[in-house]
Amino acid sequence: MTPLAFRCLSRAGEMLVSFVPRAVVIAGLTGRDRAAVEHHVEELRALGVRPPATIPAYFRNGANLLTTDTEIETLGADGSGEVEFVLVSLPDGLWVGLGSDHTDRRVETYAIDVSKQLCPKPMAPLLWRFDEVAPHWDSLVLRSWIEEGSPPRLVPYQEGVAAAIRPPAELIAGFTGGAPLPVGTVLFGGTFAARGGIRPSCRFEMELEDPVLGRVIRHGYRVRTLPLT
Repeated sequence: MTPLAFRCLSRAGEMLVSFVPRAVVIAGLTGRDRAAVEHHVEELRALGVRPPATIPAYFRNGANLLTTDTEIETLGADGSGEVEFVLVSLPDGLWVGLGSDHTDRRVETYAIDVSKQLCPKPMAPLLWRFDEVAPHWDSLVLRSWIEEGSPPRLVPYQEGVAAAIRPPAELIAGFTGGAPLPVGTVLFGGTFAARGGIRPSCRFEMELEDPVLGRVIRHGYRVRTLPLT
């Protein structure tokens, strides 16, 4: 597959890395509040959605789905984005970035794993060295916006702090059994509830803010919908 280009920013400076992902993993049901997670599982069950066998859940996706493009194509208009922090294992260590687990919601009602595999997984082309944000990890803020209305405008869609999601070490251990995240692996960390409910949009904007070091990763993408036959 075509390598992805990332700007890797650390205290040592900035470098451009050409990266070919070997595995993409989407973690789900990753909230630290177990009671809230169990409540959500029961909501899914009531809708007829078969919950994952484990909590957190780990969904393997094709590595070719990962993209830094600003436009994606999806089949039908039932997909929507989810802002997430993303852990990327490079040869020189662990990095953190920003991504969207874009998911087909129609298919999700009967096959969560398939619904995730159907859509591209957009990422911002900028990474931070994980060791530099680890000491204040819980203070990181994730936000997203979608385009709505006439005329179209961006409205707040999601917002939350990393403290609400299981720590990276715990998510990695749950996937690997306690080993480090294998080099070439990209792990999406989970997301937050949507304001006003989950719904599609032709545009999705997202950001990861580090209020301690005073920096932000931002990315957005437009959704081109392919017709259903």
